[in-house]
Amino acid sequence: MRTKHLPEFIDQAAGAEFFMDYRNADGTLAEMCGNGARVFVRYLDATGLITDNEVNIATRSGLVPVIMNSDLSVTVDMGRPFVPEVLEPASVIIGERSWPLVAVEVPNPHAVVFVDELADAGSLMVAPEVRPANTFPNGVNIEFVVDLGPDHVSMRVHERGVGETQSCGTGACAVAWAQARRRGEPVLPATTLVDVPGGQLRVTESTEGHLLLTGPADLVARGSVLLP
Repeated sequence: MRTKHLPEFIDQAAGAEFFMDYRNADGTLAEMCGNGARVFVRYLDATGLITDNEVNIATRSGLVPVIMNSDLSVTVDMGRPFVPEVLEPASVIIGERSWPLVAVEVPNPHAVVFVDELADAGSLMVAPEVRPANTFPNGVNIEFVVDLGPDHVSMRVHERGVGETQSCGTGACAVAWAQARRRGEPVLPATTLVDVPGGQLRVTESTEGHLLLTGPADLVARGSVLLP
């Protein structure tokens, strides 16, 4: 929507013409959605609402720079990740199994878990348990990751308020960041390919520490929404 119709966000929009808001399937708000930003800008481009290949969009987490690439893929600057303070070692629990987690915010909260096989995560019909229970007071997205090589991983994700999804842009960024540091301090810029059930994303960590999310965005349907 156009930012001018949202006076409560004008100050943080910093002149951005368009504002993207995001709600999970259960109606809860998310700070940011990387894949949503890619699709949003792809739509703006396809409908002629923007003419430049670079645009800033306003979100609840601030201003987000986005680039429309010549191959119709879209790159989103997700900014620098934040590592929250975890007061004691935390784990993800499924049944009788547990794995240590890596906590990172992009800016949504994520718990990254490295496993031997993606099937170790089970069905993900319900949210895996996190211990201690108060580690993420506002809930968390949980990524299960298999290391395929220095610059390549595959993942599944249980998103808070949604369940398992085919892809998660902020989750892919969190996974790429964790993967790079799992093998030691990375030499920047560094790019990681992230395989998700819905395809493949590319995450580049710039020399400034920003995470750049790139992937395809295809328009497959049109519709309308009646807002209250």
